[in-house]
Amino acid sequence: MKIIAKNKKAYYNYEILESHEAGISLLGSEVKSIRTGGISLKESYAEIKASEVILVNCNISPYEPANRFNHDPRRERKLLLHRREIKRLTGKIKEKGFTLVPTKVLINDKGKVKVEISLARGKRVYQKREAIRERDRDRELRAELKKSWR
Repeated sequence: MKIIAKNKKAYYNYEILESHEAGISLLGSEVKSIRTGGISLKESYAEIKASEVILVNCNISPYEPANRFNHDPRRERKLLLHRREIKRLTGKIKEKGFTLVPTKVLINDKGKVKVEISLARGKRVYQKREAIRERDRDRELRAELKKSWR
């Protein structure tokens, strides 16, 4: 598995509870653009419409060699999950405060593009501050350990 893009903001803004790997319905120029790293998951999310999971606001940049056959960069894309997974996620999302957030885009061993979507709950401001403090503490600890090894 090769990770193409990672949504770092999702890990900062949300508490990730569980993850699912989903296929994604793409056009040919979108696949080629993704393989060159032309995808951004910033501000994107997934929603369930008519028992289908849709990826919204994901930016896949146009693939230059495709010129007039190119795709719309911000179009909604269908995610491919089993029906029972969709029903389970629908039940979870109806609970207060849960959302579906794409966390990674990867290419599996067979060359298929997959999206990892996660069931997440938004963090409070004090939780974000605590995460920053913890990250700074870890960075300082690593620096001290590195210094002591020299």
